Amino acid sequence: MPSDIEIARAATLKPIAEVAARIGIPDEALHNYGKTIAKIDHAFIKSLEERPEGKLVLVTAISPTPAGEGKTTTTVGLSDGLNRIGKKTVACLREPSLGPCFGMKGGAAGGGKAQVVPMEQINLHFTGDFHAITAAHSLAAALIDNHVYWANELNIDVRRIAWRRVVDMNDRSLRQITSSLGGVANGFPREDGFDITVASEVMAVFCLAKDLDDLEARLGRIVIAETRDRKPVTLKDVKATGAMTVLLKDALQPNLVQTLEGNPALIHGGPFANIAHGCNSVIATRAGLKLGDYVVTEAGFGADLGAEKFIDIKCRQAGLKPSAVVIVATVRALKMHGGVGKKDLSGENLDALEKGFANLARHVTNVRSFGLPVVVGVNHFFADTEAEHAKLKELCRDKLQVEAITCKHWADGGAGAEELAHAVVKLAEGEQKPLNFVYETETKLTDKILAIATKLYGAGNIQVESKAAAKLAQFEKDGYGHLPVCMAKTQYSFSTDPSLMGAPSGHLIAVRDVRLSAGAGFVVVICGEIMTMPGLPKVPASEGIHLDSNGQIEGLF
Repeated sequence: MPSDIEIARAATLKPIAEVAARIGIPDEALHNYGKTIAKIDHAFIKSLEERPEGKLVLVTAISPTPAGEGKTTTTVGLSDGLNRIGKKTVACLREPSLGPCFGMKGGAAGGGKAQVVPMEQINLHFTGDFHAITAAHSLAAALIDNHVYWANELNIDVRRIAWRRVVDMNDRSLRQITSSLGGVANGFPREDGFDITVASEVMAVFCLAKDLDDLEARLGRIVIAETRDRKPVTLKDVKATGAMTVLLKDALQPNLVQTLEGNPALIHGGPFANIAHGCNSVIATRAGLKLGDYVVTEAGFGADLGAEKFIDIKCRQAGLKPSAVVIVATVRALKMHGGVGKKDLSGENLDALEKGFANLARHVTNVRSFGLPVVVGVNHFFADTEAEHAKLKELCRDKLQVEAITCKHWADGGAGAEELAHAVVKLAEGEQKPLNFVYETETKLTDKILAIATKLYGAGNIQVESKAAAKLAQFEKDGYGHLPVCMAKTQYSFSTDPSLMGAPSGHLIAVRDVRLSAGAGFVVVICGEIMTMPGLPKVPASEGIHLDSNGQIEGLF
């Protein structure tokens, strides 16, 4: 079969105005970026407020493995499948980051015949949203140091400036730096560092803001430092928010593209799925719900991280509620959770599949605890056997009373996801229960962490290091105790040990540090080693990316 990029190039794309018209967006509401990409005007988005909303479908997954699960591919395939059965559907996805594209992950626009296009532009500069976020974040960094340089009227303690710099590239040498060297004219030397742009709190704020006014207000609440007497200093205090909002004004307009089958997709925002909540923008999700019968969206990593944050952070803040949840699994990944090495996954192994099924079972149980109806989408791989798929369906039916559906959207596009689409509609249009959160708003921060660890991760307890405990107490004292918590841990396990696969129980979740994201509206809880500036592998993907003799991009995916 042709590669993803070959499939994407072979497609005949519709003019973006035609895609927009299918969901009622007039031509005058579009800001075109070429023939196949457009931003949707703020004024048109605001005009949608009084419209009724469609149904929201969340695509999440088992704990990720190197074998691959295919969450984005399933999101696109399901969206196409729903459109095929007559449901006007909009896919809502995150934008890819340049760092992983040139590092080891490659592109992030789906795969096979379930892609969003134009694939190259989406994976590279797209409409410049991430560049705008990088610029706004960098402006704030410059203003903070400039304030300190010119008399420091706020009495900022330069030892306690928490605002790091960002760049949308993997560059380990920038993780820890010393800035302002070179003498008096260059400011006060201090330790500093860079994160990747998707880890910026500006990105998280961008994706949770409901409009430009809310964006500016949230930016103003971001705590960037402390004074000598340990009082918080915000971006509003250094008068940064007006100019930052100007830089972000156009970027906050959602991006409209299409699937290979010409169906609408909104791709907007992309917060780190670990240090932040890992979902596309609230503005795009809300717009999709006003424009379609269904919106299919995804959350980062497995359901323990992605779906939990989608519910406890995004849904809580934005007033959203999924009508159905698809948990993506693969036979390959479940065998890996059952102890099979990556090199041995092509052989049939029903025993390992049944052992690894424990991981899927816990995710299904967890999602149901939110009060949400669930279906399992089994992403088909060519090496899978009929016996393995039959066994997985039997396990789901007998042990969980949940339907598992084999999906072939990678090979067949929307036609390969029609059965899943019908199952999703049955769930979404069936009986709905109230949405349950893992914890209540007024619960203490430490108890929120404990609730997630014990209820979702299967942990026996948590251990909060003294430094983190002191910060949590200070956050409570400063009035941030009502905020939800955003767990930052390895995505590969329910524990903090990435090698502990399957469904471990009784383990200890150690909390190493906590960070306040007051603008985004959550407290980041760091468990284990979490990298906010990834490095490149020994052989980065960039080595294979080039222009061919015809000027076409090769090696991106």
